[in-house]
Amino acid sequence: MRMPASLRRSPSGFAILFPLVGLSAVCALRVSAQDYDLVIRHGQIVDGTGRPAFAGDVAVRNGRIAVVGRVDGRGRTEIDAAGKIVAPGFIDVHTHSEVILQLPLAENYVRMGVTTIVTGNCGGSKLDVAAFFRDLVATRVTLNVATLIGHNTIRGQAMGGGFMRPPTAAELAKMCAFVERAMQDGAVGLSTGLIYVPGTYAKSDEIVAVAKVAAAHGGIYASHMRYENARILEAIEETCVIAREAGIRAEVSHLKLSDPNAWGRAAEIIARLDRARADGLAITHDQYSYTASATGLNSLLPADAREGGMKKFAERAKDPVQKARIVAAMKDTLRRSQRTDYTFAVIASYETEPALNGKTIAQAAKLKSGSDSLDAQIDLLIELAANGGAKGVFHSMSEPDLQEFLIQPLTMIGSDGGPRALGDDVPHPRSYGNNARVLGRYVRELKLLSLEEAVRKMTALPAQTFRLGQRGELRPDYTADLVIFDPQTVGDLATFEKPHQYAVGFSEVIVNGVPVIRRGEMTGERPGAPVKLTDKK
Repeated sequence: MRMPASLRRSPSGFAILFPLVGLSAVCALRVSAQDYDLVIRHGQIVDGTGRPAFAGDVAVRNGRIAVVGRVDGRGRTEIDAAGKIVAPGFIDVHTHSEVILQLPLAENYVRMGVTTIVTGNCGGSKLDVAAFFRDLVATRVTLNVATLIGHNTIRGQAMGGGFMRPPTAAELAKMCAFVERAMQDGAVGLSTGLIYVPGTYAKSDEIVAVAKVAAAHGGIYASHMRYENARILEAIEETCVIAREAGIRAEVSHLKLSDPNAWGRAAEIIARLDRARADGLAITHDQYSYTASATGLNSLLPADAREGGMKKFAERAKDPVQKARIVAAMKDTLRRSQRTDYTFAVIASYETEPALNGKTIAQAAKLKSGSDSLDAQIDLLIELAANGGAKGVFHSMSEPDLQEFLIQPLTMIGSDGGPRALGDDVPHPRSYGNNARVLGRYVRELKLLSLEEAVRKMTALPAQTFRLGQRGELRPDYTADLVIFDPQTVGDLATFEKPHQYAVGFSEVIVNGVPVIRRGEMTGERPGAPVKLTDKK
């Protein structure tokens, strides 16, 4: 029998999987009769590497894949996967899932085939990674969880309340110490959120300094870049500078063009990233499968007006002179983005007045003040911020750009969501349907991707990029995270109007060898575990 797929390195440093010369040898693999914990039979195996699907069985023992191919032994549990796809469990590299300690089942993720999540993105994370991992074990979660250490988190902890300045030498040393401890405790890298306070005030040299610490441990630098609009090339240049000077692999979070004045530039952006790779930088990207984003509505306010926190912002907004500056800056931003108002933004969650959830800013302004004028909309946004803030959904991207980014070989699938309580608020549907939407819409309906390529973007590529160890492929000795789904019915039901609807088509989901979905129903098992950086090459 031939050895498993050989790993070779591309000039940019990425591992490329080459198909086995004798694939039939895998399909015809026989073992002597023996018992397994689980055997999946008669499925079409999509193994995560991108190679063509093949008919076969999968056997699991002690939480690991034991056999891929033909299984002669019996399993204590047997699953007939005839007519279905058997694939590695999906790895979502971009989530905001610290709330998993309160929602440990994470059913919205499990039901779209996700078995491992990476949290701590966009600069926000738990500060004490070791304590977070201990809490995950004590809570008993359904999914496997990895985390980045967030730059906003460490900057806020080290610098106190004044952020519109560089850190002092002592503060920077403290930030580096936080990253060092996090990496030692198993974080997979460093994240930034450069549109959010306090990270938005950080200069590149500060980020390089803390990124060098993550790089020394083999970690990755994942960035919500400073600009995702017409200035996106500036942001990519900054990402390249940080990657080069810190000697670190880089990940562009949720790659997109978010304003009408930037639409149609996807090919230009990809060409720039390809040049960076040709120059020796290791840069990948992730993406969700929707043309709307989601974040705090405070992001629509000028960054300098938010300095010092939202209490300070509320004080500034009461001053007529300072409020006039805020309003003028907001109108100028709209003009430059080729928008006339905030109808593109929808209130997803506003605890002070839940009746506004699901309304556009214009609709909510009309309800509140009787006017949907631009001034009324801006007044509402200022009010929301002063009253504790609100989360929003932003319809800001174009479908052609989304598709151009999606087909790129180094684009992974990440939801940018988190665990959800069924029925709470009116959130973005991506937390319920992201992976299923790729398989249903972009594979089956539009045929933009092959099934094998889509699965690779959700499994082997994320596992290799974030160095998650023996995950993301169906091969012996790898962690037994698996999904079984019907390629003819898999899809998303969640919509922007009715987001709380689970994905369909997944009959079985297995985490660390334990079924968490069986015959389409949650089993109640919670076998998830912390996932630490395992490959520090």
